[in-house]
Amino acid sequence: MLQLPPLSLYIHIPWCIEKCPYCDFNSHKLQGKIPEEAYLSALIDDLKIDLVYAQGRILDTIFIGGGTPSLISPKGISWLLTEIQHKIAFKKDIEITLEANPGTLENAKIAAFKEAGISRFSFGVQSFQAEKLKRLGRIHNTEDAIRAAEQAKKCSIKTFNLDLMHGLPEQSITDALSDLQQAISLQPTHISWYQLTIEPNTQYFSHPPTLPDDDLLWEIQEAGQQLLAKNNYIQYEISGYCKKGFECLHNLNYWSFSDYIGIGCGAHGKLTLPLENKIIRTVKVKHPKGYLQTERSFLDKSEHVALTDLAFEYMLNRLRLFAPIPFTEFEAYTGLSLESIDLPISQAIHKKLLIKKQDHWLVTDLGHRYLNDLLQLFI
Repeated sequence: MLQLPPLSLYIHIPWCIEKCPYCDFNSHKLQGKIPEEAYLSALIDDLKIDLVYAQGRILDTIFIGGGTPSLISPKGISWLLTEIQHKIAFKKDIEITLEANPGTLENAKIAAFKEAGISRFSFGVQSFQAEKLKRLGRIHNTEDAIRAAEQAKKCSIKTFNLDLMHGLPEQSITDALSDLQQAISLQPTHISWYQLTIEPNTQYFSHPPTLPDDDLLWEIQEAGQQLLAKNNYIQYEISGYCKKGFECLHNLNYWSFSDYIGIGCGAHGKLTLPLENKIIRTVKVKHPKGYLQTERSFLDKSEHVALTDLAFEYMLNRLRLFAPIPFTEFEAYTGLSLESIDLPISQAIHKKLLIKKQDHWLVTDLGHRYLNDLLQLFI
């Protein structure tokens, strides 16, 4: 039978100063001033409707993403978090993350966000090289990125992440490792380091840039992982590296197939309903104009995850993590029996992609390298 997993909250802020050519997230170039008060009020109304899905749980983590959430004022963030806590209890020492573009952080703004309740920052750096930042359409420069990290340390922020991409247009291995070394030198507690991919409905999809070939990408990946390990960054998921004890708890919640309420334009939610023995996924109205129309629902669609898709959906998330996969977690969070996946598990073990222990599975190094092949077994 399905059991209730931990619960998180995702909040989407949809506006950006510029739309990056590689970005396929639900973000909209800012035209004029953000309707901050109206939008924050709408977020609370959205949450009120979804509180029924909390089912007695408290919030373990909150993640404010986008878009560019740091365009919202610290005062607005403070009001929002206070209102949320009036509606649902927070876990003690709750992790509250704010995504921030270094180009939107004036002096003292990080300190003000900390005062508002933010305990973790994720800075969208992508690269420290001026030419690469220009190609990526970023509004910040190298100095902005360095300043953001230094300010976070100066303000004694508990933990902060630097978001960095590799496999950039015409990027050499020297360029990629230089970016990574610069990030490491700033001593963040967490680094998200992932490969640029070309997604549909982006400028890069319509006008593809020249990207490194597969052999070079693999060289970059191997050299970068060695550099991170040498500097005591532990890889705990496919693109997540951290100092010991500084994993992103919100991301761990996602990849563990736990629940999350999603509020804001285009926000996704994943919710367990034990009494109905089903899991649903929700998506909110994508465009700010539609989302702010008081006469229409915030909900764009709600779908029941088919029983035949549950094993794949669980593995799609859980296999990203480098931690053991307990048998009991699979049964509790999917409602399925272990026998229901005997065939794909046996195939994965035979292909040396998985190892089966007494009470858990482990993804092998080969399994992490050929993760898509491993996932295909569960379709």
